[in-house]
Amino acid sequence: MAGTSSRMAPRVAVLMGGLSAEREVSLVSGRECAKALRAAGYEVVEVDCGPDLPMRLSEVKPDVCFNALHGRWGEDGCVQGLLEWLRIPYTHSGVLASALAMDKARAKEAFAAAGLPVVESVLASRDDVAAGHVLKPPYVVKPNNEGSSVGVYIVREGANAPRLAAEMPAVVMVETYAPGRELTTTVMGDRALAVTDIITDGWYDYDAKYKPGGSRHECPAKLPKEIEAACLDFALRAHRALGCRGVSRTDFRWDEARGLAGLILLETNTQPGMTPTSLAPEQAALRGISFPEFCDWMVRDASCNR
Repeated sequence: MAGTSSRMAPRVAVLMGGLSAEREVSLVSGRECAKALRAAGYEVVEVDCGPDLPMRLSEVKPDVCFNALHGRWGEDGCVQGLLEWLRIPYTHSGVLASALAMDKARAKEAFAAAGLPVVESVLASRDDVAAGHVLKPPYVVKPNNEGSSVGVYIVREGANAPRLAAEMPAVVMVETYAPGRELTTTVMGDRALAVTDIITDGWYDYDAKYKPGGSRHECPAKLPKEIEAACLDFALRAHRALGCRGVSRTDFRWDEARGLAGLILLETNTQPGMTPTSLAPEQAALRGISFPEFCDWMVRDASCNR
């Protein structure tokens, strides 16, 4: 870990909160990570990020930043660029990989170039999407650069074109709906950890992800060996295709009736949720890595200029 000072315990600034639609999720992740890092022996300062972040960091003088931000500005390359400029090592992916993963259309291009299975998608104006079907239903409409299933619409067969909320961006992604089970795989460095089956009563939306009882996780997932191996392989290849480092999590849909051909890569998250019961820490725990050990590994993996 570059940049460590002469203090006995390295000082870690946990970056949390921020200004995105995922602020509340980030605050929960940040508090849990800060607690785990203190248990691992670090001196920890929690930093609720706003426009004054450069000044706050100059006051805190951290040896490393633990990036627990989610959404725009926190995982799209913006804060990573700031930390590069300040020469402060930070966890998770660098500027380019973060920006690429957050841009769903560009990320899909990278996945397709790497031979990974993705569904048809287009970028379309909000007005065109509301005026008529730009893809044959069923399809999904979502922002091109948000996470946590923020602003996702599912348009079923026989439905009218969706009425999008005013908060939706002027240009959105429209992609063919991929049916089936919701699977996810965490990559830690150069190792894919496991596959989790996310079980819900409906769409895995924001409430299903974060509200109590919204979903349950089956880890490890009960899958045919071929599908499990493919998820592990595809997640690691997606991590590398985007140029990620540290921890990432790749989400899939699997249509059992179609076998391996029914496995579709949805997206890769470079800043997965980080509470002890979140998907990535659950998979780490399955491999014998406690939550404090998981957070400690990320701090030791931190760097800049990558």
